[in-house]
Amino acid sequence: MQIVKVIAKVVDDNSGIFTEIPVLLDQYKEPIKPLVEYALKLKRDGMSPSTTNNYIKATQLLLEYMVANVGAFSSPQALFESFSSRLYTGTIGDDGLDPSGLYWLPCSKQVARLHINALSKITDWLAEKHSVISMNPLIEADSLTQRLNYAAWFRKNQHNFLGHIKDKYISSTIRYARSIQGKRPLGKQSQDAIEFPERYFESFYFSGLGGASDRRVVLRDQLILLLMHGGGLRESEALHLWIEDVLIDPSNFNNVKIRIYHPEDGKAPNNWRGHSGKTTRAAYLKEKYALSPRNDLMGKKYVGWKSRVTDSKEQYLEVHWFPTIFGEVFSKLWQDYTRFLMILERNHPYAFVSFHYKYLGNAYTLNAFHHNYHQALKRIGLKPCKADGLSPHSHRHSYGRRLRRAGVDEIVIKKCLHHASLDSQIVYTTPSIKEVTASLNAAT
Repeated sequence: MQIVKVIAKVVDDNSGIFTEIPVLLDQYKEPIKPLVEYALKLKRDGMSPSTTNNYIKATQLLLEYMVANVGAFSSPQALFESFSSRLYTGTIGDDGLDPSGLYWLPCSKQVARLHINALSKITDWLAEKHSVISMNPLIEADSLTQRLNYAAWFRKNQHNFLGHIKDKYISSTIRYARSIQGKRPLGKQSQDAIEFPERYFESFYFSGLGGASDRRVVLRDQLILLLMHGGGLRESEALHLWIEDVLIDPSNFNNVKIRIYHPEDGKAPNNWRGHSGKTTRAAYLKEKYALSPRNDLMGKKYVGWKSRVTDSKEQYLEVHWFPTIFGEVFSKLWQDYTRFLMILERNHPYAFVSFHYKYLGNAYTLNAFHHNYHQALKRIGLKPCKADGLSPHSHRHSYGRRLRRAGVDEIVIKKCLHHASLDSQIVYTTPSIKEVTASLNAAT
């Protein structure tokens, strides 16, 4: 029985409005309806596509295991014990064979725990939402929906789903006091925020991104780089920029003030108000362009939004240039870039667009930016590597560490990076591995 994951457009009322979600199809190419309902719930609750995909993946693994092992277990307890073990060990033997046909590779402890927690929440919801009944023996469960209900029934009648997986290093007293879900992952200190190496920045800016043959592409990608390296934005936040969000700085006419509005709740530009009285960007996109916010899309068009705080009741993030020269350079490039932009036909308000002849004028995608970023690294003889700081997000780390080295107060750094709490600053304020080494060498 083959289980296939697809992206589906679900219409659940007479409005005709569809919601894109991942769903699982059974051998008859029919969607597993309880899982469709749960995916819609996650979408309504504002869960990210990656989180939703993890729930779907965990369910797919469980169903595949149940299909491959019909009649192999005498009790649901034994089935789930074996399933959880296979998450950690995989299903391939030392001889490279797998009679079950699953051919799973071992999951890390962290991923296995994510799957287990996801299955616990799904089956909890199923048990509460639907009337689940005992389906013993398992062989009678001849459809994927029935098998999912079987898992929910077991969860409803047990204290803890997969709760038998206990940490071997926990005392027996604690074992009886509580149930541990999944193996305990290794502890770790605050992760070192790997920043983009400053010694490469000038070369990357001028010869890497600046080495593209199309001047329009050079300007666009250099502007995004300045927002990340000099303004601390995530690459996804930069792609939410609208032309109206770039303003002249009243305190310095050579600089610009930039506001990145929340893609849904941010205030629409130019005091716009829709027919229904709404003033949000989601309403503006729908009424003027028949578009949905980019964080509500699926596939290549999706651009996420991570920040949980904004700087104003109008729901925007203010870009704080550091040092301010980055803002002045941005201002000069922006003037040249907008001259190219204004002659293009666009069916959207986004500032950064594609200049590829097939997609000319379309909103710039993250995939396209990552490809151009990697090509720019190759032009200066470097390979993309997160561990070495050679990735888009490393520029945000550079920004945060630059603030810290300049002696900027943690409260101010929190404001600049738009973090929800000071705990988020630890990754930037903790000494890097290089700094620890230098300090010990000096002490020696």
